[in-house]
Amino acid sequence: MKKIIFALILAFGVVLSATAQSGGVTKAAFTRTAQAQILTSAVCGMCKTTLEKAMAYEKGVKAAELDVESKLLTVVYQPDKTSVDKLRLAISRAGYDADSVQADARAHQRLPDCCQKTAAPHAD
Repeated sequence: MKKIIFALILAFGVVLSATAQSGGVTKAAFTRTAQAQILTSAVCGMCKTTLEKAMAYEKGVKAAELDVESKLLTVVYQPDKTSVDKLRLAISRAGYDADSVQADARAHQRLPDCCQKTAAPHAD
């Protein structure tokens, strides 16, 4: 009799722990994302690398991709962690214009010559 009760308790414990391990639906499944397109002053492939890397360090940003020809930076982000204004500010701190936000002058001066606003668009 004791063996049967022990076996039932053990089986119940295994089933309970297996259910707890599955966890059901995680919080990540409910994470909302938004997409923003920001016009920048980028002119080359090096600008693309710089901006995408700068966005990768911003809290809440899931992905960023710059189309050099149209100068549009598309950012996928979590609106509960950041905002479009914060993204524009981060782009400005990287040395580039972001919509109506002007580039930080000091950061812009540190950019390579090919990435300056006065540089003609070119392939890099």
